[in-house]
Amino acid sequence: MIKAELDAIDLKILRELQRDGRMTNVDLSERVGISAPPCLRRVRKLEKAGIIRGYRAQLNAPSLGFDLVAFCMVGLKHQSEANLKAFAARTQEWPIVRETWMVSGESDFLLHCVARNLTHFQDFVIEDLTAAENVDTVRTMLTIRQVKDEGLVAL
Repeated sequence: MIKAELDAIDLKILRELQRDGRMTNVDLSERVGISAPPCLRRVRKLEKAGIIRGYRAQLNAPSLGFDLVAFCMVGLKHQSEANLKAFAARTQEWPIVRETWMVSGESDFLLHCVARNLTHFQDFVIEDLTAAENVDTVRTMLTIRQVKDEGLVAL
């Protein structure tokens, strides 16, 4: 069930932009089957509504010297709202952490980390993450390879 009031054309626009956010409006309009001016109006409306949050380049991390991707499951000693917010804010300061998710279950947070190498990652875990205030447990998972990379929403 989609919360926003979107028609079939809006969904096509979102699918296409999720595949290639850099295409021209003319190319997009051709792919979704409408002329360019109404296509641009629809895109602007989706942006204004916050459905399209932004655009960014997808970088090839290994070609830039970032060869390690890992996930950290972090459990806090205390889960009050203030403690959860404080830890979430702390993750904003760590460049190695690319995404932070508050989760339910055995852990409180799931961190997606990208590092230059294993030493860089280990230093972060030991010196920053486990040393952070209120952190109780840290479980790390090193990735072997990414097997799927799709947009975040299946439309």
